[in-house]
Order: sequence, then structure tokens, then C-alpha cells
Amino acid sequence: MKMTPIDIQQHQFRVKFRGFDVQEVDTFLDQMADAFGTLLDEQEGLKDEIERLKAEVQGFRDREETFKRVMVASQKTIETMKENARKTAEVTIAEAEVKAEKILNKAHTRLAQLHADLAELKRQRTQIDIQIRSVLDAHARLLDMGQEEAKAIEEEESKLRFLQK
Repeated sequence: MKMTPIDIQQHQFRVKFRGFDVQEVDTFLDQMADAFGTLLDEQEGLKDEIERLKAEVQGFRDREETFKRVMVASQKTIETMKENARKTAEVTIAEAEVKAEKILNKAHTRLAQLHADLAELKRQRTQIDIQIRSVLDAHARLLDMGQEEAKAIEEEESKLRFLQK
């Protein structure tokens, strides 16, 4: 039988010659003891359940805290990775710019060398042209001199032929 506080408050014991009915009081006390025992057992069970749930909640809180720390650490790691990637990109760009500058400097140096070589070749060509002209002029003079000598010889031969006749 399940008893409530109202049942206990409203319970009436019969009065007998010498007071309450002992058997009725004992029965009532037994029922009350059973009811309170049941309540105490339920209370113990509920306390155990509460402790288990508290432990479970604490476990969830601990996991939540761990997840928060992992998320913060992950976020920091991501930020670090982004920063490292940015720095690596900057270094790569700087290296590429240095390489490009070196290539441009080599190209400018090569271009200057080619211009110098071209100027030297033009100077050599001019010098060769002058030498060839001078050789041609010398040969032309020699030819002219050879023709004059040939005329002089021919004139002398013709004088000699004239005299021999």
C-alpha cells in the first residue's frame, strides 16, 4: 500500500479501553516503515541516478572543454599555416624577383656586349674596307705605272724601229 503524507495526517486510531489498539498501531507502523523504506530505497536510487547523471554531465562538460581547446588550437594552427604560407609566398616572390632581376641584368649585359661586338665588327669592316681600297689603289697605280712603262717601252721600240728603217 502506498501512503502519502495526507494519509498519515488523516489516519485515525481507534481508542479502546486502555488506549489505542496496539495491533492496529503496529500494523500502521509496519506499513509506514515499508513505505518509508521504499521511499528511502527510491531516494537512494535517485541519488545514485543523480550522481551518475552529474558524472555524465561532467564528462560532457570535459569533452566540450576539450573540443573548445582543440578548436582553438586548430584555429591557431590554421592561422599559423596561413601565415607560414603567406611568408613562403612572399619569399618565393622575392626569390623570383631576384632571379628575374639577375636574368634582366644578364640580358642587359649580353645586349651591351653584343652592341660592343657589333661596334667592333663595324670598326673592323671599315678598317678592312680601307685596307682593301688601299690595296686596290696600290694595284691600280701599279697597273697605271705598268701601262705607262709599256707605252714608254712601245715608244722606244717604235723609235728604234723608225731608226732601223
